Amino acid sequence: MNTHEVRTYKSAENLAREDQLGWKIAEVAADPVAVDDDVTEMIINRIIDNASVAAASVARRPVASARAQAMAHPYTPGATVFGVDSGTTISPEWAAYANGVAVRELDFHDTYLAADYSHPGDNIPPILAVAQHTGKSGADLIRGLATGYEIQVDLVTGICLHEHKIDHIAHLGPSAAAGIGTLLGLDTETIYQAVQQALHVTTTTRQSRKGEISSWKAYAPAFAGKMAIEAVDRVMRGEGAPSPAWEGEDGFIAYLLSGPGTVYNVPLPGKGEAKRAILDTYTKEHSAEYQSQALIDLARRMGPKIGDLSQIDNIVIHTSHHTHYVIGTGAGDPQKMDPKASRETLDHSIMYIFAVALEDGGWHHEKSYAPERANRPETVELWHKISTTEDKEWTRRYHSKDPKEKAFGGRVVVTMNDGSVIEDELALADAHPDGARPFVRENYKNKFLTLSEGILSAAEQTRFLQAAEALRDLKAGDLAALNFVVEAGRLGDPRPTGIFDFGK
Repeated sequence: MNTHEVRTYKSAENLAREDQLGWKIAEVAADPVAVDDDVTEMIINRIIDNASVAAASVARRPVASARAQAMAHPYTPGATVFGVDSGTTISPEWAAYANGVAVRELDFHDTYLAADYSHPGDNIPPILAVAQHTGKSGADLIRGLATGYEIQVDLVTGICLHEHKIDHIAHLGPSAAAGIGTLLGLDTETIYQAVQQALHVTTTTRQSRKGEISSWKAYAPAFAGKMAIEAVDRVMRGEGAPSPAWEGEDGFIAYLLSGPGTVYNVPLPGKGEAKRAILDTYTKEHSAEYQSQALIDLARRMGPKIGDLSQIDNIVIHTSHHTHYVIGTGAGDPQKMDPKASRETLDHSIMYIFAVALEDGGWHHEKSYAPERANRPETVELWHKISTTEDKEWTRRYHSKDPKEKAFGGRVVVTMNDGSVIEDELALADAHPDGARPFVRENYKNKFLTLSEGILSAAEQTRFLQAAEALRDLKAGDLAALNFVVEAGRLGDPRPTGIFDFGK
């Protein structure tokens, strides 16, 4: 890997293209390096993982609404939409949008955490939609996804958006555009322009994940994927983009990040170096924010030790800066303690999540968020006894480059009414690659079968898994096999009506 220094330059300094981050990303995307076998296998895992959570969410209102918007844009050849028969094809940017919402709605697919946060699996819907529309093969899709994951992970490793309250989709637009560039075999110049255009139009604030969190939390990454497709389409027609997007005098770093004088260090593969970043990412066993994964496992372990939960006086979770300030009491969000809060808000409340996991001995993607579950008096009482605090050592381990030190969990101290103390800690979720029970192919398949049960027929479940596992052998034009069709009556209805519903 090569580390690139990225900073602001005055326009008069005339920063050469080959020295710009956008160009360096484009060079990586245009490099026709082979994809390693273990990377290919992990890409297949993540395609299965995305389909799992999309199937589970396919009838939820935000997903049904996004699908209804997309269905107003039929196109040939086009791309497929999860749940809808593959004979119905949609303009690829809208298919990516609908599928992106389905994938993200339950906050249940893969994650990468470093200087910033991300869900790299958000790259799959836009790259797959373009692959279907353009008749690409499974091997082409694998190459495109290897790039999407690589650029996403590298940007998240080197550039923190959160401290400036910029949403992490600002890293997703460029990574998806780069992945599409690889998929289509575009030249460096075209990818360079598309990556910068995608950054420019996908920079939004973190309010989508703050306070009273709405369904836009799921839509935001889908929107970034849609914008990436439109950016590539635009520059393939010969149009340019704001340049240099990151380093410009009035650009991304200068006015939205830490400003002139700050240097960011972004790692990128060298020429001829394999794209392996997907292997640094990790998926979820539980449908909740990733920083809560290890703490759910810890609650599951601590429950029997505690015994009578009504005898708890207070619980303090000692954890990293990110966990304390994003999903803990450090956020200062009263909504995180509100039984009437939205599912999206509860997903960002480790106090709620830890309370329910203690009571239930686990976590469920629907039942754990149900309004009647959140309003249980004993749950509310326990929930309001929980607080978080930043522990500098957990923050250091969160950012550690040493896999043996890396940690996304915390130490939990439970003080009982009689003054006795029960404490335990867990650094990594059980399903993490270095955890107690790392996810392997069989886990991904079981997750798919569990989440799609009653939604997909047994025959459709089997067909999809066979197609996904045969990805590298799928011929040009066969990628519609990576769609799934739900059983009759299971698609759900969007809330009426939108602009596209008028005149019908």
